[in-house]
Amino acid sequence: MAKAIKTRFAPSPTGLLHVGNARTALFSWLVARHHGGRFLLRIEDTDTARNLPGAAERIAEDLRWLGLDWDEGFEVDGDAGPYRQSDRLDIYSRHVQRLLDGGVAYYAFETSDELAAMREQAQQARQTFQYPRPDPLPTQADADRARAEGRPVVVRLKMPGRDFTVRDQIMGDVTVAAAELDDFIILKADGVPTYHLAVVVDDALMGVTHVLRGQEFLAQTPRHMALQEALDLPAPTYAHLPLIMDMKGRKLSKRDGDVEVYKFREAGYLPEVMVNFLSLLGWSPGGDREKLTLDDLVELFDVGRVSRTSAKFDRDKLLAFNTDACAAAGEDRLLAGLKDYIDLNETPLKQATDDQLRQLLRANKGFRTFADIDAKSKCIFEPNEAIKYDPAAVKKVLARKDGEGYEMLNKLLPQLKDLPDWRMDTIEQLLDRVCQQHNVGLGKVAQPLRVAVAGRAVSPAIYDTLFLLGKDKTCERVTTAIKLRDD
Repeated sequence: MAKAIKTRFAPSPTGLLHVGNARTALFSWLVARHHGGRFLLRIEDTDTARNLPGAAERIAEDLRWLGLDWDEGFEVDGDAGPYRQSDRLDIYSRHVQRLLDGGVAYYAFETSDELAAMREQAQQARQTFQYPRPDPLPTQADADRARAEGRPVVVRLKMPGRDFTVRDQIMGDVTVAAAELDDFIILKADGVPTYHLAVVVDDALMGVTHVLRGQEFLAQTPRHMALQEALDLPAPTYAHLPLIMDMKGRKLSKRDGDVEVYKFREAGYLPEVMVNFLSLLGWSPGGDREKLTLDDLVELFDVGRVSRTSAKFDRDKLLAFNTDACAAAGEDRLLAGLKDYIDLNETPLKQATDDQLRQLLRANKGFRTFADIDAKSKCIFEPNEAIKYDPAAVKKVLARKDGEGYEMLNKLLPQLKDLPDWRMDTIEQLLDRVCQQHNVGLGKVAQPLRVAVAGRAVSPAIYDTLFLLGKDKTCERVTTAIKLRDD
């Protein structure tokens, strides 16, 4: 029977979850779920200088928001733990000692200045720098003496001096020449392993069968293969994912917008939209099909359909996906999404009840993200004194044609004050009656009211706005707006 598939996602806790790493996690998760395998989450935190407190927890939260669960690993545990590399230092130390005892690794103790001088010498000679392996190799006594002298003592792996061919599920066979592979550091001077050693040991001991990671790691894979041979560890099947670029063909960065999953969540995107969008960055189910649920992706995903060419992160397409998804979603789903947005942001909408939020969802039909609802509707829940009047809106709506907007507010105010039952239907009836009385369209009534109560010419539908605002606050704001004419 074939060995059950196990994939992993192994982020470094140096910041928020990048959309590129989120795609790697998604594809790894899909491979495991499609084949009925297992998916684990490991935290690679040996780069202590760059680690941020709480980052691992934030990454785990973002994965859960996307709907990606894991069978073992960080915050879940399992038989192959611990799942933080900083808790596995003794394991790495034993493997390094095996390599030293077997003569396939050795001590080195050049300073950074000495290494820089070696590289400079190679550059001047127009040669590719390769670390010069000492002969004979330093002994334990040499290492102890170097430490006593205050020199940095590291451990390097002896590369076998031959070409390596990576058999990659996406990129095909990729051969790296021996001349490009010098003896590299596997244990740093502080006793912490490098990425290369830790990832090889962990993948083997945790039973990982398939490794999906970014294309930028492809050149490092021969080093991992050499370590696997030296330690007699099984090699996983590799699949290196194409790069994600911006629309100008540059590596995706913050220069043209957010690149972290959390930021899109904070901006009011739906997680199912993010998953759908990320799945299409370098992969296609075939045909013209683009709208896919997580269940669809589990059924359809095939690494063989991942492209070798770079993917482009089209923000306009993502926004269009979200707009369509919000238009198609049920009210309960949208309410949950809006409440999640509110929890993550400082907004007056925190004061709204669930019934009020439902009304806002209905009143803002066609919104693109939940941030649009916030921007249009927060004026309803702000205190009256917080309303700032947009000079352009005042000039265009209230002051135009000798102040016809102000005149309409003067006619409306006493009728608003006299309205006995402040309900949607009675508000609508009142505004219709005023339109008939003065032989004007609704815009001539609604727009002055909107500027008066919102401070600008944008708000939800006027009936919803006035109803949610309440009679007292509405009349107070109209009174304040009328006084602007005298300022």
